[in-house]
Amino acid sequence: MARVIHVFRRPDRFVAGTVGEPGDRAFYLQAIESSRTISVLLEKQQVTVLAERITALLGEVAKRFGEENLQEGTDAGSPRSDTDPLAVPLEEEFRVGTMGLGWDADSSSIVVELLAVTEEEIDESVVLDDTEEGPDALRVFLSPNEAKAFADRAEKVVSAGRAPCPLCAEPLDPEGHVCVRLNGYHDRNPVAETETE
Repeated sequence: MARVIHVFRRPDRFVAGTVGEPGDRAFYLQAIESSRTISVLLEKQQVTVLAERITALLGEVAKRFGEENLQEGTDAGSPRSDTDPLAVPLEEEFRVGTMGLGWDADSSSIVVELLAVTEEEIDESVVLDDTEEGPDALRVFLSPNEAKAFADRAEKVVSAGRAPCPLCAEPLDPEGHVCVRLNGYHDRNPVAETETE
């Protein structure tokens, strides 16, 4: 069966969001354009990596082509904050396996491509390409401001989960937490104890 590539050239919205309680959240990316909505499921770490890579790519484009190139053909000014929840009903199109990221100089856009998980090894030539063979994909074109807004929201969504343990940085559970740093061994300083007695 030929692959399906969902292309959003001028999305009304492209956001990261979650469903579920902290500690048991499912992460989604959702693209909306006119009456068309596509939602894909992915891992928390993938959301983090995508936000970091978008920020790095924006920095690289500004360094190579100048800040003014980031403003050409886009909505100038600071990115607008989107705090609305994901659109419902939430229907998962596919689970994300491979992610691609690029700069389209013709449209001055960041291009995000998310490919479905597949059992076969992915040939890198299918990423950001319209070949008929390969996994289904979601391809979204974002202005630099839209890309910045996406990365900012994605970072907030990821950090809105469980608070980290101050000692080991692992997420704290409401039911309790077994800290790897507090494994029952305490290095007690007898000198300090005698001074306080």
